[in-house]
Amino acid sequence: MARNDELGGGATVAAFLLGALAGAAVALMYAPAAGDETRRRVAEKAREGREQANRAIERGKAAFEKARRQAGEAAEDAL
Repeated sequence: MARNDELGGGATVAAFLLGALAGAAVALMYAPAAGDETRRRVAEKAREGREQANRAIERGKAAFEKARRQAGEAAEDAL
């Protein structure tokens, strides 16, 4: 059961980050600024969002590996 909780948390974080990135992009598009400045800010936010998503993916992979390892150990102990 802990395994499902750990994996679900990673998906929740990823969804939150993608939503935050989309919201920031929309806000920047409607903010009064020069076109070049707006494009620069959107690109910067996209880069930050990508980095955050990559970190969330790495945390999800680590949680999955930990759960897999624990399940293997539990199976060995049961034998």
